[in-house]
Amino acid sequence: MGVHCGCAHGCSTGQGLQPHGRYRTVLLLALLINAGMFALEIGFGLKANSSALLADALDFLGDAANYGISLWVLAMGVAARARASLVKAVSMATFGIWVAGDAAWGLLTGSVPQATTMGMVGMLALLANLSVAAMLYAWRNGDSNMRSVWLCTRNDAIGNVAVMLAALGVFGTGSGWPDLVVASMMAGLALTAAWQVTNHARLELASI
Repeated sequence: MGVHCGCAHGCSTGQGLQPHGRYRTVLLLALLINAGMFALEIGFGLKANSSALLADALDFLGDAANYGISLWVLAMGVAARARASLVKAVSMATFGIWVAGDAAWGLLTGSVPQATTMGMVGMLALLANLSVAAMLYAWRNGDSNMRSVWLCTRNDAIGNVAVMLAALGVFGTGSGWPDLVVASMMAGLALTAAWQVTNHARLELASI
């Protein structure tokens, strides 16, 4: 990923440069962390009846797929990486729409999630995402593909903090409203990120 630097061999990492093995290793670790957290969070989300946890679990699954796509196109040209970014933008938008629908369903049914489970799983998810964010920080301003990876991770960390705040809200009020508000917020983050990545990728394709 990153713009080719004009040399026949791969260039060093950094803004606008083709990354080497270090970035590939970071993406692989991020994929494994996200896949593991999806499996854990989907189970606890169903158990706790939490829309916010289920939204976060689906986000982990989407991110794992995004990291896999990023690994696949790592050595390809700018056009291939930009098109991969468009695919990832669609996945982020789909996630946002699904979460919004799930929150609307929760509003209609009036379900109340388990606050303790939400808080504990939210904290574990935050630690996982902060570790991934720290690994990806050096590539946050790269091409559209790199930026999409960074935005996904950033959104995850924000979402995890929001899940824990929602858990406190559910615990304090005995209502499912905080859970639904956070789920809706996460949907908005996903849709906004999808828009940003789409615009970035379109500009890259137009410049070729």
